[in-house]
Formats: sequence, structure tokens, C-alpha cells
Amino acid sequence: MERIVEQGLLYDFYGALLNEHQRDIYEAYVYENLSLSEIAVSKGISRQGVHDLIKRCDKSLEDYENRLHLVAKFMVIRKDIEKIEELSKQDEVRDLAEKILENL
Repeated sequence: MERIVEQGLLYDFYGALLNEHQRDIYEAYVYENLSLSEIAVSKGISRQGVHDLIKRCDKSLEDYENRLHLVAKFMVIRKDIEKIEELSKQDEVRDLAEKILENL
């Protein structure tokens, strides 16, 4: 389950960098939860072709993240916002808000 969430996040941030064919197949696999065989039949390609394309997409998306770190930054900001909710009536809120602004 955690891998699917990670794939979804990477795709949300970097999916536009894939070509249309890659996006169609990757979305069918990650978001629609279709099997490799189901995708292969619907796209008129081999199951192995679908598997290889998904692996290449995973690698491309991970490479983008390794270079740009957008998902990692998003997760830090998300964690900080959760902390703001916890500290909303304390003096630390100001410091945390400044930290968030610096990260953006």
C-alpha cells in the first residue's frame, strides 16, 4: 500500500513530464488499479511491454525527485503545517511559520 501512495505522489508532482502514452498506462496501473494484463489488452501491447513501461516510468519519476526534491519538500511542509495545528495557541507558531516561509 505504501508503494502505491509513493507512486501517486511522484506522479502528481512529475507526471506531466511523461509523454501521453506513458501517462495513460501509468494512470491505469496506479490510479485505476488495473492489472498488467488488463492494461495490455486495452492498449494493444504485450503484458511485458506494460511492465517495462511502468518500471521505466517509476525510474523516471524517482530520478526527477532525486534531482528536484519536490515531494520531500512537500512532506516537510505538510509535517510543519500539522505541527502548526498542534501549536496554534503557543508562541512557537511564529517560529514555525517563518521556517515554512523560508522553505518555500
